[in-house]
Amino acid sequence: MPIFFRLLIALVTVGLSAILPLDALSGQEDVGFAIMHGKRGLPNKYVSDLASSLAEKGYLVDNLEMPWSARRGYDVSVETAEHELEVAMSTLRSKGALTVFVAGHSQGCVFALHFAGKHAVDGVVCMAPGGDAGSPVFAENIGDSVTEARQLMEEGRGGENIQLYDVDSLQGKTPVVTTPEVYLTWFEPEGAMSMSRAARAVNPRTPILWIVPAWDYPSLRQRSIPLFAALPSNPLTKISEPDADHLGAPIASVDEIVRWVSLVRSAQRK
Repeated sequence: MPIFFRLLIALVTVGLSAILPLDALSGQEDVGFAIMHGKRGLPNKYVSDLASSLAEKGYLVDNLEMPWSARRGYDVSVETAEHELEVAMSTLRSKGALTVFVAGHSQGCVFALHFAGKHAVDGVVCMAPGGDAGSPVFAENIGDSVTEARQLMEEGRGGENIQLYDVDSLQGKTPVVTTPEVYLTWFEPEGAMSMSRAARAVNPRTPILWIVPAWDYPSLRQRSIPLFAALPSNPLTKISEPDADHLGAPIASVDEIVRWVSLVRSAQRK
């Protein structure tokens, strides 16, 4: 190749390095994110921009549809959902991810915490924590459904499809059709989706980025900010309060997530 063209290529490369962020040049192909939407959400809704932004930065991303989505309506148990997330993490690793983070929005956050209490993950990103089955709001609104599901289990009817109820800050009390057996895995007040129980159960070696948007629902902020103190002590566990509401928290947190992941990876290399 003539020396003129070699010099031209070198100048273009230097110019690009001056104007592009480091991750746009070097990529993050060995870092994976398994992303989970919130209650009655979908991968193409409020977590979509987060997923695409991370992918554009070079990260490996799997944007999952979980059993609490608008389409699925608790079609499988918590245990089966854990297997779905395990498969997603294995897929990310098969694509080259050496470090895999589990990120959840709202109810996805509670499930991410629960999962991290039972499975090895490199870190958890909790965005606008919600969906806490152990909260007073759940007891007040769907306590009757939990009682009904327990009674049907005692009668040997745990495998029958029946209309029960869910609740969230946006839509209030909503019907779901599933079996009592599956329903109770999601809604027992002291079960898998109790946020305080899940928070305490996370392996202390697992760092957590706890994102509480400044304009989240007041009832959620009142519960999630104190819960940060209940997380196992880890020097890399951080709290962030972006200028966003509940639904806008994922996309508002992209830069903070990237910074935090960089800190976690730096610590892992030491």
